[in-house]
Amino acid sequence: MPEIARFYGIVIKLFFGDHPPPHFHAIYGEYVGLFNIDTLEMIEGDLPKRAKKLVMEWATINKGELKKMWDSQEFHKLSPLE
Repeated sequence: MPEIARFYGIVIKLFFGDHPPPHFHAIYGEYVGLFNIDTLEMIEGDLPKRAKKLVMEWATINKGELKKMWDSQEFHKLSPLE
Protein backbone atom coordinates (compact mmCIF):
# COMPACT_ATOMS: atom_id res chain seq x y z
CA MET A 1 0.00 0.00 0.00
CA PRO A 2 1.73 3.23 -1.13
CA GLU A 3 2.54 5.85 1.47
CA ILE A 4 1.23 9.25 0.35
CA ALA A 5 2.06 11.38 3.41
CA ARG A 6 3.71 11.28 6.84
CA PHE A 7 3.33 13.80 9.67
CA TYR A 8 3.52 13.80 13.49
CA GLY A 9 4.16 10.04 13.52
CA ILE A 10 1.07 9.36 11.39
CA VAL A 11 1.45 7.54 8.07
CA ILE A 12 -1.22 7.97 5.40
CA LYS A 13 -1.57 5.18 2.84
CA LEU A 14 -3.82 4.64 -0.15
CA PHE A 15 -4.36 1.32 -1.87
CA PHE A 16 -5.52 1.55 -5.47
CA GLY A 17 -8.27 -0.80 -6.55
CA ASP A 18 -9.32 -1.34 -2.94
CA HIS A 19 -12.93 -1.90 -1.93
CA PRO A 20 -15.52 0.93 -1.88
CA PRO A 21 -16.19 3.47 -0.50
CA PRO A 22 -13.19 5.59 -1.55
CA HIS A 23 -10.96 5.66 1.54
CA PHE A 24 -7.45 5.99 2.89
CA HIS A 25 -5.64 4.39 5.82
CA ALA A 26 -4.01 6.31 8.68
CA ILE A 27 -1.51 4.44 10.84
CA TYR A 28 -0.22 5.79 14.15
CA GLY A 29 1.95 3.26 15.96
CA GLU A 30 -0.24 0.24 16.61
CA TYR A 31 -3.42 2.21 15.86
CA VAL A 32 -5.15 2.25 12.48
CA GLY A 33 -8.03 4.26 11.05
CA LEU A 34 -9.91 3.94 7.78
CA PHE A 35 -11.29 7.27 6.53
CA ASN A 36 -13.99 7.84 3.91
CA ILE A 37 -12.63 10.34 1.36
CA ASP A 38 -16.06 11.82 0.57
CA THR A 39 -17.26 12.39 4.14
CA LEU A 40 -13.85 12.38 5.94
CA GLU A 41 -15.38 10.32 8.74
CA MET A 42 -13.43 7.47 10.31
CA ILE A 43 -15.39 4.43 9.16
CA GLU A 44 -13.28 1.87 10.96
CA GLY A 45 -10.40 1.80 13.41
CA ASP A 46 -9.09 2.82 16.80
CA LEU A 47 -6.99 5.98 16.34
CA PRO A 48 -6.55 8.08 19.48
CA LYS A 49 -8.66 11.27 19.53
CA ARG A 50 -5.70 13.63 18.89
CA ALA A 51 -4.37 11.58 15.95
CA LYS A 52 -7.87 11.36 14.47
CA LYS A 53 -8.22 15.15 14.68
CA LEU A 54 -4.86 15.67 12.92
CA VAL A 55 -5.79 13.20 10.16
CA MET A 56 -9.14 14.90 9.61
CA GLU A 57 -7.44 18.32 9.45
CA TRP A 58 -4.94 16.98 6.87
CA ALA A 59 -7.70 15.24 4.88
CA THR A 60 -9.81 18.42 4.74
CA ILE A 61 -6.89 20.23 3.10
CA ASN A 62 -6.17 17.34 0.69
CA LYS A 63 -9.69 16.04 -0.01
CA GLY A 64 -9.69 17.06 -3.69
CA GLU A 65 -6.30 15.45 -4.34
CA LEU A 66 -7.29 12.28 -2.47
CA LYS A 67 -10.42 11.94 -4.59
CA LYS A 68 -8.46 12.54 -7.82
CA MET A 69 -5.87 9.98 -6.78
CA TRP A 70 -8.54 7.38 -5.94
CA ASP A 71 -10.37 7.95 -9.25
CA SER A 72 -7.29 8.09 -11.51
CA GLN A 73 -5.24 5.53 -9.59
CA GLU A 74 -2.19 7.73 -10.17
CA PHE A 75 0.01 7.76 -7.08
CA HIS A 76 1.88 10.85 -5.81
CA LYS A 77 3.00 12.20 -2.44
CA LEU A 78 0.94 14.85 -0.69
CA SER A 79 2.27 17.55 1.62
CA PRO A 80 2.34 16.73 5.33
CA LEU A 81 0.39 18.67 7.92
CA GLU A 82 2.55 21.48 9.30
